Amino acid sequence: MTMVFICNSSTVCFAAHCYCTTCLFYSVPPSAQISKRKPGYIMEVKNQTTPSEFIILGFSNLNELQFLLFTVFFLTYVCTLGGNIFIMLVTAVDPHLHTPMYYFLGNLAFLDICYTTTNVPQMMVHLLSQKKSISYGGCVVQLFAFIFFVGSECLLLAAMAYDRYIAICKPLRYSVIMNKILYSQLAASCWTGGFLNSVVHTALTFRLPFCDNNQINYFFCDIPPLLILSCGDTSVNELALLSIGVFIGWTPFLCIILSYLYIISTILKIRSSEGRKKAFSTCASHLLIVLLYYGSAIFTYVRPISTYSLEKDRLISVLYSVVTPMLNPIIYTLRNKDIQEAVKTVGRKCQPSCSLF
Repeated sequence: MTMVFICNSSTVCFAAHCYCTTCLFYSVPPSAQISKRKPGYIMEVKNQTTPSEFIILGFSNLNELQFLLFTVFFLTYVCTLGGNIFIMLVTAVDPHLHTPMYYFLGNLAFLDICYTTTNVPQMMVHLLSQKKSISYGGCVVQLFAFIFFVGSECLLLAAMAYDRYIAICKPLRYSVIMNKILYSQLAASCWTGGFLNSVVHTALTFRLPFCDNNQINYFFCDIPPLLILSCGDTSVNELALLSIGVFIGWTPFLCIILSYLYIISTILKIRSSEGRKKAFSTCASHLLIVLLYYGSAIFTYVRPISTYSLEKDRLISVLYSVVTPMLNPIIYTLRNKDIQEAVKTVGRKCQPSCSLF
């Protein structure tokens, strides 16, 4: 309990440091936040209780478009699940796809399913229901899961770029360098890095007080809207976002760009036009996903909190949390001859068994 003296003339005294003649004696709980607001009475104690739930505002301002948005998100989610499950099944069933590239692609498909599932189903429920809320515990779990999967994917895309760099720039040593132990360790490191990143940000975010405001002007529980909602000091959170963002956002992104500069220079040296075309086709899809994903993720997380505008940033969040996971299987399968051949092979194997029914 902290003992505080409050003066009638709007002067605050602590212990012996008092500069007025008439002071009122108050005992203030440590959990209370004192702010200087009212002249003549100066101090009001602001309650910092933990809310039992958060209200997700989302698309509340677009009442006439709720069903249309639900339909769009539903179709997008179904395509995301179908496409990524398809990639996981094909890469697991066909022995020809048991290579590092498709091992990483299977991990990417699984990550896309996971982090889309953390927020899209709830977004669809809120579009059709009157109650648009999430419990405090549910918000903690959602934030942890989303940041975990997003961070893991950032690192995984860098591992995929390294795999392509070795395959194209050092093809004769590819099988020696990118052995099963190495690519398994790379994938495990990506998941571990994403987990640690999520633990830090989740712990820092939910140590903050939220006072009486529990309305999140966003689609789901994410770091930026929660920091804006908080009535406490968020400087540590902002520092963590910027510093960790350098390691889990900017560093992998710059490594990917550097890898592709080497890859492009190597491809241009290939004499065969067919060889150049195949190499470019393999890498172009990955580079497109990288630009979409990193561009939106870095824009969302790696910048000062004072520059956030939730009205505009909500559109960016839809891009990397809803649209990109749907595009991954489309981009990787439509231009990938290996997967197309694998689908034909699996189809031929299924024909005899299907004919029995």
